[in-house]
Amino acid sequence: MIIAVDGPAAAGKGTIARALARHFGFHFLDTGALYRMVGLAAIRSGGDPADTRAAIAAATSLDPSGFADRDLRTEAVGAAASIVAVVPEVRSALLSLQRDFARKQPGAVLDGRDIGTVVCPDADVKLYVTASPEVRAARRQKELGAASYAEVLAEIRARDLRDSQRATAPLLPAKDAVILDTSELDIAAAVEAAIAIADRRRR
Repeated sequence: MIIAVDGPAAAGKGTIARALARHFGFHFLDTGALYRMVGLAAIRSGGDPADTRAAIAAATSLDPSGFADRDLRTEAVGAAASIVAVVPEVRSALLSLQRDFARKQPGAVLDGRDIGTVVCPDADVKLYVTASPEVRAARRQKELGAASYAEVLAEIRARDLRDSQRATAPLLPAKDAVILDTSELDIAAAVEAAIAIADRRRR
């Protein structure tokens, strides 16, 4: 069984996806971390994430041990991830890795931006987790601590624009996805709603 959880930054999709994986005993993959790793690798190599060749080189030599890197969660790396994600060759390099993971038994939960539309269009359950930009900015600012709310809000809006307008695999809900707006929900309520949706779709 495959559960696809898509949505914009700071909507709560990662927390929800992890909770779904724990609840059902499935494997979990944060696909956004793959793009963050590519963005971070491009930065560390002294390259510009907007440099297509540097991004492709980073994607084709991806080191999974980078998942533990704290730097993956910075706003700068998040922005770099959004930039490298528009490169078709980067998405292609990571696509087979994600699809292989999705076949794990007894099931897999994948969290990202194009899981239900591109990576696993035949997923058994598709969730699109969203929230208003203002709510997402407040959450991310609280998480980061240092950046100002205005800066975080501006970056979230810029990233939403990049992600939704890219030519390859733009951020949008799959036609058969269930929309879960977490703007007015706390974590417990959002997770409960997601589990209920997944349970209904499994039957």
